[in-house]
Amino acid sequence: MSHNGVTTTRHMVAVIATVEEWSSLKSLLRDSAGDKDHRSTFSSLGSNQVCDLTVHGHFISLHYADLKQDMTEEAISNAIDGCFMSCTDGVSIFLLLIQGGHYTKRERRLIEILQAQFGAEALKYLVILSLEDGKVVDALDDALMELINVCDGRYCRITSSAAGHKMRALLEMIDYTLAENGVSGYTDTMLAEARKRSTEDSAMMMLKQKVREAEEKEQAFGQLVQQQEERRAREMEALRLKHAEERKKELAERKQYETKREGLEEAVMSHRAMLQLQITATEDDETKKMSVILLGLSGSGKTSAKNLILERAYNQYSANESSHEIPQSTLTCEREEVFAAGRRLILVDTPELWDEDGAENLELVKDCLALSLPGPHVFLLVLQVGRFTQGESEMMGHLQKTFGREVAEHAIVLFVRFDGNQHRPQRINDYVAGAHSALQDLLRKCGSRYYEVNVTKSQNALSYPQVKDLLSGMNKLVASHGERSCSVRRFSVQELQERKSVIEERQEGVLEVNYLLREA
Repeated sequence: MSHNGVTTTRHMVAVIATVEEWSSLKSLLRDSAGDKDHRSTFSSLGSNQVCDLTVHGHFISLHYADLKQDMTEEAISNAIDGCFMSCTDGVSIFLLLIQGGHYTKRERRLIEILQAQFGAEALKYLVILSLEDGKVVDALDDALMELINVCDGRYCRITSSAAGHKMRALLEMIDYTLAENGVSGYTDTMLAEARKRSTEDSAMMMLKQKVREAEEKEQAFGQLVQQQEERRAREMEALRLKHAEERKKELAERKQYETKREGLEEAVMSHRAMLQLQITATEDDETKKMSVILLGLSGSGKTSAKNLILERAYNQYSANESSHEIPQSTLTCEREEVFAAGRRLILVDTPELWDEDGAENLELVKDCLALSLPGPHVFLLVLQVGRFTQGESEMMGHLQKTFGREVAEHAIVLFVRFDGNQHRPQRINDYVAGAHSALQDLLRKCGSRYYEVNVTKSQNALSYPQVKDLLSGMNKLVASHGERSCSVRRFSVQELQERKSVIEERQEGVLEVNYLLREA
């Protein structure tokens, strides 16, 4: 363009601003229209507004597209692009308008869209113009200072009182910017490069996004596989524990079955032995007899132990729990005879033979000795597991006074257990090891000969081997004395035989009376 024979350059400026800032700029330019060095002309070019300025012989064409606050990012991008395309010779400069030094979120959004649309190269041709017709901030905020630094300090301020002068400063800043970055300003070539880079960046971002999504899927798959493996490991461990528990239960049941089977086999063998003895033995074979007197305080379990020995000798295996109840106290001496342990076994159950003061009942002593003929071979001292009284600690002294000092050599201690409902009853050896010193002293006097029997239903099968061990121990004791019985010199054999006959006659009379009563 020529003016008075002088060629001038016309700068094409794309204005980036909201409608409010553009209106403020137009108002300032109109107010300064009376200045002879400043002329402005407003027109429209399609949907864009154009303001042609002449300032001191310099020509500027401001192109603006309406940017409203409620527009979408795509609409704003299209509007700025349309503004750029309306500049036929290309844009020299981008001009950002702000109000009173305030760099708000709206302007930040516009700059972000400008960079996205035209690339970072556009900031080299960006000038910031602050319209200050009202209240002005004392200090610029950090975001605006950062933008000014990116724009190499291209920041101008304009007021209504000095619009013409400030516009000249703006022109000088535009000339300086073009001299630094290129006389032609921001060109179509730059836009094409920016869009190419944007396309490449978008493709790269899409690729990175796909890679990130693939990595996330791989990670999620790996976590899923790990969770499945952990769940499978937990299931396998639970299954292993279940199998181990079932195996443990099976072994316990098998052990219980084996115990019962052994007890039954022992009962069968004992029954066969008894039949054999009944065939071969005779009533008069005195050398094959073994007399046992059961001694103990009331409630110690003498009668229960006797009944259990008889059951095992007769090969009885009771399934009735009532048969294992504790019987009533014995009031008189009672004799039972049975084939057991390869010989005829005589069991004499007794009540207490002495009172609380230690005085003996002479009649009961004679009865038990008479019924034990041709013995006694064994004195079975019966104690209840878990109970040991003062009277039981003095038992050996009373027995020696009654039967003589030799009684300890023929004595065996039998522990009777009634607490068979315990899941795991204490072993008898452990019980003895932790027993009172008086009980341990009694055991020592009896040559440490002791056995146990369980008289409850839950230990029914276990009682077979227990009774077998007891009978074996009594046989060994009798054999150690050469089958000789304990010598009680207080009474003669003839006296005891006569008393035995009297007892038998009395019992036969009682049986006869009972028979007559039943018949009546």
